[in-house]
Amino acid sequence: MKPQPNPERLKLRNVALFNENDSPENSTTPNTIPISKIVLPNQQPRRYFDPEKMITMVESVRQHGILEPILLRSTDNDTYELVAGERRYRAAKEVGLDVIPAVVRQMTPDEALQIALVENLQREDINPVEETEAILQLLVFKLNLSVDEVSAQLYRMRHIARGEIGQNVLTSPEYDEAIVSMFSSLGFKWESFITSRLPLLKLPSEILDVLRQGRIEYTKAQAIAKVKDAIARQELLDRAIDQGLSLVQIRELIAALPQPQSAKQDQNKLKIQVDTTLRALKKSNVWSDPKKQKRLEKLMQEIESLISGT
Repeated sequence: MKPQPNPERLKLRNVALFNENDSPENSTTPNTIPISKIVLPNQQPRRYFDPEKMITMVESVRQHGILEPILLRSTDNDTYELVAGERRYRAAKEVGLDVIPAVVRQMTPDEALQIALVENLQREDINPVEETEAILQLLVFKLNLSVDEVSAQLYRMRHIARGEIGQNVLTSPEYDEAIVSMFSSLGFKWESFITSRLPLLKLPSEILDVLRQGRIEYTKAQAIAKVKDAIARQELLDRAIDQGLSLVQIRELIAALPQPQSAKQDQNKLKIQVDTTLRALKKSNVWSDPKKQKRLEKLMQEIESLISGT
């Protein structure tokens, strides 16, 4: 039996209110904490910091100091783990500050990661890959499922919404309600998240890297990812970034790439096979067998995932 979603709503408006106990160890009043006692968590939502923006931040800290406290959680070994405010922390270290203003909260590692994810989502410069990964991770916490299970649940919701499967087939109303609620609180539509964001995580690693760095728009990245030849794809990616190519220009270059005749023949053969299989499927007795229906649903999810990634 799968665990049920956590009924506790995520507090997205003010991460400092995650724990509302006003004990001395949980005060919202900033303290001055030695930077040498601050450690980074093992899992951090943000993986990339724009070098130019970091230079600007360092110069600001050098001139004005840290104007907004960072958020820490206390640990058992007389250190503090960073929860939110890594750019300020990095800038303070770069400038050579010995101490930094911080709010210290009592929280578990999981609670700290959830707050870090929410704080990351509230950034103005968050890129699509970071945003997608953060939302999925929040759903992992909220539903107590794995990332793959969350993705499967999202695709299942879309199949039901489109009338492709019945609502009585492997449905989880509690999960559905929790997902809709969280996307609403984030200002997202779960349907568009499935269509435009989940496929991003299936892009080649070199494309994901430049997306995280904010060096290319995700619509262009999706187009370039269609190029199967790794060398040609990398060359097109470099050219798109260096020359600032538009999406139309990228698509024109992709269309002009040579395609082996054997590949075209394989494509036509596969299309015919798909058409034949679909006609046979409609006439088969699979629809009256619950076990076969369950297997068919999983296959549909895989096919849907392939289509969304194109």
